[in-house]
Amino acid sequence: MLVLVAPGQGAQKPGFLTPWLDLPGVSERLTWWSAVSGLDLIHYGTKADEEEIRDTAVAQPLLVAAGLVAAHALFGEGGEGATGLAELPNRIGAVAGHSVGEITAAVASGVLTDEAAMVLVRRRGLAMAEAASRSETGMAAILGGERDDVVAHLDKHGLTPANVNGAGQIVAAGTAEQLAALAEDKPEGVRRVVPLKVAGAFHTDHMAPAVAALEALVAGVPVADPRTRYVSNRDGGVVATGAGVIERLVAQVSNPVRWDLCMETFQELGVTGLIEVAPGGTLTGIAKRALPGVTNVALKTPDDLATARALIEEHAVPVDTPAEEELREA
Repeated sequence: MLVLVAPGQGAQKPGFLTPWLDLPGVSERLTWWSAVSGLDLIHYGTKADEEEIRDTAVAQPLLVAAGLVAAHALFGEGGEGATGLAELPNRIGAVAGHSVGEITAAVASGVLTDEAAMVLVRRRGLAMAEAASRSETGMAAILGGERDDVVAHLDKHGLTPANVNGAGQIVAAGTAEQLAALAEDKPEGVRRVVPLKVAGAFHTDHMAPAVAALEALVAGVPVADPRTRYVSNRDGGVVATGAGVIERLVAQVSNPVRWDLCMETFQELGVTGLIEVAPGGTLTGIAKRALPGVTNVALKTPDDLATARALIEEHAVPVDTPAEEELREA
């Protein structure tokens, strides 16, 4: 069984969209999504420097657009449905995204249209940037240590394990003072505490204002139920309804990302292959350590599409959308 995953913030690099513009229809699609989101995605994906695309309000729409470009290129146009990804549920057994990548996954599963996703992610990025500006907060990667020991140590300092990624990766988030204290008092077995170049403490209570802003928006967003399994960052659960997906997308802004539990669900579902949409590399890197024996393909440029299509032919089986009683929605 194949899983399609989408990366989160930090995966972007200057110029990473440039090779994708050589594919038919990509420039036109990005121009349309730029109009929808109010952001020049072609400029930011091809000409902007590292500092410009680090901006949360820019990075989030850019990442979702890149993931959708790659998904459309992989599965092609045509068929029923507004997303043009009608063939995906027949080939992919589950989808998931890391943090903002969950919005990409929502389109891939048929919950959101491309346009709704671009409106939602632009508002998400702006709201999170605004929330981050209210106080000096940040995030730091913790290298080494045992998960339970690290989490207990973070709690002592008032920090949140904002990303629990599996394969020994935990990201702490909190105030600048709390992170400075952590750097001076590392958990047992931890080699390094590495500050991350992000605007604030994402996936913590510091993002509560962004949650309120998104709750005011999503009541009118048109949604459909997932056409393939949608695995949530909240707890690795498979979500049965479009309304459930949207509720979790909003709440997840101020709650930790449990990518470790998503990978546990992949294993329970019998994953044999994993494809990461553009800008691929981060999640396949984690999977290589946490999911031994699973074949991975990262879509970094269009040159990777042939390898991904070969993986689909080898591992994909037709997947019926599971009945609701079979889903593990919390």
